[in-house]
Formats: sequence, C-alpha cells, structure tokens
Amino acid sequence: MRYTSILLDLDGTVLDSAPGITACLAYTFRRMGVPVPPPAELLAWVGPPIMDSFRDLAHFDATQAQRALDIYRERYLEVGALDATVYPGMRELLAAIHASPLRLSLATSKPETPATIMLRHFDLLRFFDVITGASDDEVRSAKEDVVAEALVRLRALGADLSAPVMIGDRATDVQGAAANGVPTIFVEWGYGAPDEAAGAIATAATAEDLRALLEL
Repeated sequence: MRYTSILLDLDGTVLDSAPGITACLAYTFRRMGVPVPPPAELLAWVGPPIMDSFRDLAHFDATQAQRALDIYRERYLEVGALDATVYPGMRELLAAIHASPLRLSLATSKPETPATIMLRHFDLLRFFDVITGASDDEVRSAKEDVVAEALVRLRALGADLSAPVMIGDRATDVQGAAANGVPTIFVEWGYGAPDEAAGAIATAATAEDLRALLEL
C-alpha cells in the first residue's frame, strides 16, 4: 500500500457539520450584540480553529473572544454538534480503512469532546484507532499542533509512520500537515476553496476517488 497511517479531518471531510456550526455562531453573535454575518461568510469559520476566527474574522479582543467561545461551546454541545450528516461514501471508506493494515487517527481542530460525541452519534467512532483534536481548553487548536499530537499518539500504538498521509478540505490541513512532514490529499466536497488545495499531493472529488488514492 502507498500509505502506512492516515490522519483524517472531521468537519468538511467526514461530516457536513456546517449547519450546526453556523447556527451556533449566529446565536453567539446575537448574544454578543453584534451583527450576524451572512451565511456564506459563516462558512469560512468551518474548519479553522474557532478562537483564530473570533480574532481574525470577528476582530474580537481576547476577552470578547473568550466570552464568545463560552457562549458558542455551551450552545454547540447542547444542540449544534448533532446537526450534521455523513458525506456520501465516507462510512464505507472508514470501514475499509478499519479492515486494512492502516492505522487511523482523527486530526481535527474541533475540540475532542464534541468530536467524540459526533463520531459516536453517527456510529463512526469504532473505525478510529486514535481520536485527536483540539484540547477542550483550545490551548492546542492549531492544525500543526493537532497533527503533531496525532503522530505522537499513533506512534505510541506502534503504528507504522514511515508514510503517513493527511486527508482534509482546508488550507490549514495542508499547511499543518506539511509542518510535520506529512503530505495531504485534499477533498473537494468540503468547505475549502479550490486554491486551498495548493501544496496537496492529490485531490479527490468523491469518496470513491479517495479510496482509489489510498489503494483500498
């Protein structure tokens, strides 16, 4: 097989989770007393670390960003996390990976608690060897740090890391993996614009394309 271990993004790659995320963001902005961005603009928030987006997109200071995070997190865990759907073919792909010699780690900028809740709800948790995401306190949220932690956890399991690959839909996936010497396959069905694939070693338009690239 071409690869030996897989690191897999969640939002925009395994799950179409934008409805729950954007609804909870809109709720957060209303609670903060600021205008709610148009739906198309809110999609830019899906994938990157949320505290970065509160800073860079909403232009909140540190105190505002922390208050917004607290509001968002409570709402998301209550009602938003399960407002998602599995992308076509991804359940079957995860089952094929699980049945292969490949080891699989989640590598998401979403905190591990909601990520685990979502995977368990959609009966996908059983396919993963490792769950790696942002820390629940958001101290570890940059994709570079998430990928580094996923590699540490896979290595602790005895996984073969001679040829790992990242799979994701945003430039942060490509860049965060590259910072750790890991190549990325970019999936086109997610939330990233086409130019976000820059630096990826391959692109996949469907789960079937991805399966072929992984030689499963």
